[in-house]
Amino acid sequence: MDGRRRSWALRVGAPIAFAILVLAAWQLYAGLSGIAESTLPKPTQVADALWTNRTLLLDSAWVTIQEILLGFAAAIVVGVSLGTLIHASKLLEHAVYPWLVVSQIIPIVALAPIVLIWTGFNIWSKVIVIALVSFFPISVNTIDGLRSTDPRLLDLLRAFGARRWQRLRVAEFPAGSPFVFSGMRVAAALAVIGAVFAEWVASSEGLGHLILVLNNQTDTAALFATIAVLAVVGLGLVALVSAAQRLLLPWYYEERRRENGAIRSVT
Repeated sequence: MDGRRRSWALRVGAPIAFAILVLAAWQLYAGLSGIAESTLPKPTQVADALWTNRTLLLDSAWVTIQEILLGFAAAIVVGVSLGTLIHASKLLEHAVYPWLVVSQIIPIVALAPIVLIWTGFNIWSKVIVIALVSFFPISVNTIDGLRSTDPRLLDLLRAFGARRWQRLRVAEFPAGSPFVFSGMRVAAALAVIGAVFAEWVASSEGLGHLILVLNNQTDTAALFATIAVLAVVGLGLVALVSAAQRLLLPWYYEERRRENGAIRSVT
């Protein structure tokens, strides 16, 4: 138990200590260098902007959070379904997988206006852009995860007459689920980026739109405050995915604890 507490304290304490160190260095540099506030505000000025604009930031954050959650949910459905279908069919793999890669080569800034033309000036244009940005790592990790299944287990299931969907349910999905959640954590960060791009192109509200407004006003302290709120939203989504993984895959963390304990006992 003491080892777990120390490990938890290290995971939480180290990032906090590093953040305090960076903020202190930032405050010192901004205060002593004479740099203009419009170029680099002090952390204290950013904190003041957070408090002064709290209502505007919260209202804008709620708009962006709704878009992110809907787009991220769509990305999960599309990513897992597409990854499963590609894994199950060699024909689909050869026909579709190259186009998955192509979909990530095209800049989202170029796709967003097209999506706006197709869907109109509403929330669904943002949801589609977020889903397009986010689904790729989920699809790729789903494919890799399903392929990671122990072939001996699959042979055993075949010997007992298990059908394709039964092998997926009993063996491949449990083996691939940690990979899927890894892809979802990457996609969570991309979803925030996609929301900002979408709001730049087709929105009159939200944190992305607020960034444009504050940039035009050269209100750099409030701009940094908005970016900080976006970072919190992204961290919250990643934490939500991690919590869901711990809830749905307790056996995975138990296996990792046993493996780590075995390694420590050997060393």
